[in-house]
Amino acid sequence: MTSSSATSSRATTAHRRRQVVIIGSGFGGLFAAQRLKKADVDVTLIAKTTHHLFQPMLYQVATGIIAEGEIAPATRVILRKQKNARVLLGEVFDIDMENQTVRSQLLERVTETPYDDLIIAAGADQSYFGNDHFAEYAPGMKTIDNALELRGRILGAFEQAELSSDPAEQEKLLTFVVVGAGATGVELAGQIAEMSDKTLRGAFRNIDPTTAKVILLDASPAVLPPYGEKLGTKAKKRLEGLGVDVQLGAMVTDLDFDGVTVKDKDGTLRRIESQCKVWSAGVQASSLGKVLADQSDVELDRAGRVKVLPDLSVPGHPNVFVVGDMMAVDGVPGVAQGAIQGGRYAADAILAEMKRGQQPDQRKPFSYFDKGSMATVSRFSAVMQVPIPGTKRKFETEGYLAWLGWLALHLVYMVGFRNRLNTFINWFFAFSTRGRTQLAITEQQVYARSALTELSYLERLRLAEADKSDRDDRDAVPEESSAGEPSAG
Repeated sequence: MTSSSATSSRATTAHRRRQVVIIGSGFGGLFAAQRLKKADVDVTLIAKTTHHLFQPMLYQVATGIIAEGEIAPATRVILRKQKNARVLLGEVFDIDMENQTVRSQLLERVTETPYDDLIIAAGADQSYFGNDHFAEYAPGMKTIDNALELRGRILGAFEQAELSSDPAEQEKLLTFVVVGAGATGVELAGQIAEMSDKTLRGAFRNIDPTTAKVILLDASPAVLPPYGEKLGTKAKKRLEGLGVDVQLGAMVTDLDFDGVTVKDKDGTLRRIESQCKVWSAGVQASSLGKVLADQSDVELDRAGRVKVLPDLSVPGHPNVFVVGDMMAVDGVPGVAQGAIQGGRYAADAILAEMKRGQQPDQRKPFSYFDKGSMATVSRFSAVMQVPIPGTKRKFETEGYLAWLGWLALHLVYMVGFRNRLNTFINWFFAFSTRGRTQLAITEQQVYARSALTELSYLERLRLAEADKSDRDDRDAVPEESSAGEPSAG
């Protein structure tokens, strides 16, 4: 693949401003950039998407409650008034810590960006635990593309069932499998059940949407394990009240277009016929962690997260920070608050060095302030766990109060007044009636993954043919002899 010339050349003049490069436009990256708004630095934020994604609400996009634009405002628009910040679109594929440069790629254009300080907040992707081919049949829930594709698959399954006259095929189409009983899996399973039972009731003539089956699978023995047994049990009972079939101790061993193979805790293998599946069972940190490990003494955990120093820096490189889902710090969960606090801490460390001459060994260790955890189960029902100040205990509640707390907290952390207002209106409509405003799907959303896979295959085939043609051409040209004449051999 060809590359353009580097877009930036390191200035050598003594008065040049300090260059801070931030990788990722999620919570960690965006809040770090905003923290440096008044600093005498040039901030360059590099991201592979044009938006800042409020990932905890992706499941509401997938189930038609809100529009994707309400949780994914354009990063450039957010930072347009911050004159010391610029945004570059591209996926970072290399970090040269010796020469302090970052290389990113957009289509065939490669951009090299120098840095004095680097904050890596590249996040995490869905983990299929070594079975990456599962992604074709069970999308994850990490991107807008995932959510829109899943919405297309869910609603598309009902449309296909309406056209079928085969009861067995209808049952397969109306069976929805969610893999992973963490917060995302619980929220998604609950919303699919509510949409089937309420929103789509009476909308079809050949099928009854209320007969749809939603199955929640997890290899662990509990729902919402981080929330403890009490709240996990209450969430399970609420899901079962919605008609969700919660199957615990059930490990997915295989996936294909038509269904799922499950291994129960007694070793029994069984088959679930289902066309629409979603994966929310694990995460894997960005591959940039391995890039760092190849150049430093840093270690990675099993999820690929970087085991940073107490000041969130990489060993031997005090000007390189890793925050958010990419950092492995005891007691810091992979949630938005951890990323926000980590991003702000890294930015504050840079400011302290600039303003007060603070040296890396003088930095106070990063300290995470746990503001609690929440997860919705269904309309009017959620679970909430909040630490009690001054004690090791936590306040736990569930139901309507927790649900109101979830709504309020997520509105506060959304970016932009208009997004908050639009989301509030959509919530009011969705939760006070059976309707949902975002039920439109397109053929591209339903079949985009297959089309992209085919294009990728054709591109690989084209490159292979071009490479073979180049080799054939080289073989056809005789080597030059030492005298400059074609060799006889």
